[in-house]
Amino acid sequence: MSKVRTRYAPSPTGKMHVGNLRSALYEFLIAKHAGGDFMLRIEDTDQERFVEGAIDIIYRTLESAGLKHDEGPDKDGGFGPYIQSERMKSGIYMEYARKLVERGEAYYCFCDKERLDSLKTEIVEGKEIMMYDKHCLSLSKEEVEANLASGKPFVIRQNIPNEGTTTFHDELYGDISVENAELDDMVLIKSDGYPTYNFANVVDDHTMNITHVVRGNEYLSSAPKYQRLYDAFGWESPVYIHLPLITDENHKKLSKRSGHASFEDLIAQGFLTEAVVNYIALLGWSPEENREIFTLDELIEEFDYHRISKSPAVFDIVKLKWMNGEYLKAMDFDKFYEMAEPYLRESLTKDFDLKKIAAMVKTRIEIFPDIADHVDFFEAVPEYDISMYAHKKMKTTPETSLEVLEELLPILEAQEDYANDALYETLCKYVADKGCKNGYVMWPVRTAVSGKQMTPGGATEIMEVLGKEESLARIRAAVAKLQAGKESSL
Repeated sequence: MSKVRTRYAPSPTGKMHVGNLRSALYEFLIAKHAGGDFMLRIEDTDQERFVEGAIDIIYRTLESAGLKHDEGPDKDGGFGPYIQSERMKSGIYMEYARKLVERGEAYYCFCDKERLDSLKTEIVEGKEIMMYDKHCLSLSKEEVEANLASGKPFVIRQNIPNEGTTTFHDELYGDISVENAELDDMVLIKSDGYPTYNFANVVDDHTMNITHVVRGNEYLSSAPKYQRLYDAFGWESPVYIHLPLITDENHKKLSKRSGHASFEDLIAQGFLTEAVVNYIALLGWSPEENREIFTLDELIEEFDYHRISKSPAVFDIVKLKWMNGEYLKAMDFDKFYEMAEPYLRESLTKDFDLKKIAAMVKTRIEIFPDIADHVDFFEAVPEYDISMYAHKKMKTTPETSLEVLEELLPILEAQEDYANDALYETLCKYVADKGCKNGYVMWPVRTAVSGKQMTPGGATEIMEVLGKEESLARIRAAVAKLQAGKESSL
């Protein structure tokens, strides 16, 4: 069997969509799992949709995701050029189109816009498609040559028979047969001399020895036309793998408006590249073992494309956030702090020990922007109701909390060492002397110094960061708040 060769062949039309990145990832994994080559090819024949800077986005995204290509515009492996507009200069597409004309598998079409507009249309997959009537197929060789000699504009169309069927094989969907009458004579070479996406795709895949073609299942309807081109040239077909659709949580096609449709959007929202790649790998593919966290090397080892599903994959942002949180928990602390520091500095203006705060939030956040909501109380205690002091499990009430804080206040005022361990030891001694449970004391203290039900650290950890003066000021304010509440209830 020949060496496995896959290609990621994006059009430079903007940001890299999640679906495009999944295609690139699967192509990379299929090649690397088999010890093969992964190629990058830029398909820029649709000049109207070309976006300046989009090629840089492609390079940047692949590099960031760890999808290192073996060949491409920047790495010639003997099959270049790897940009279609550059390949076109050699005349390769026109050369192959003319070979099909000679074989009767394609023909010149000189119909003008007015005539084409008058032709019947059919609704295919919700879109209105013009079905060409083979009018120019009947032109004699002399008429064609005369039109070409006079410079009359033309396109070259694929000649698909009106009868019979075309069958192709997909690794996931099996054999699929389509009535030829349902297939249109698609344009291979446009009037501007550029090849269409479909034609250039087939020519390039064959001449670059691509063995596996991976793409979204929206291309299933075009696959018979690709197959007819392979058959017309007498070429061996590649292995086809059509991937399932990716939908949002409402089972609708993932949209750019959702804010998480592109890789760049996700990174800007604070997700880690490794987590995004891991999550996207599972959008349509399931490993043999029941596990979800994989490094890229582990994905290469495990990836079997036969385990790709035909059912649509749901992009669940909640699940991605969970996975990202798992990566943050496992991350080396120094690396975590380096990435978290800008978010901490943006949220906190006072002079706190940011490393201690980072250590508190590391296991609590799912994405870096979550930091703001977890640390805002360090700046100032938010407004809160004294009912927060009531906790069934801790057996606390506003009344018991007032008693605890009033008794602790002189003890904490006398305390000189405000390190976490020393404070914890002091509070535990008070607990032992009072003959109560830890939570009976820790809950009111934590509530007093934070004003929040959920905090990234415990009472003494928070007090260590706040320092003696600020901690005591907050406890005094809590005592006054509870006393005022007690008086108002009388």
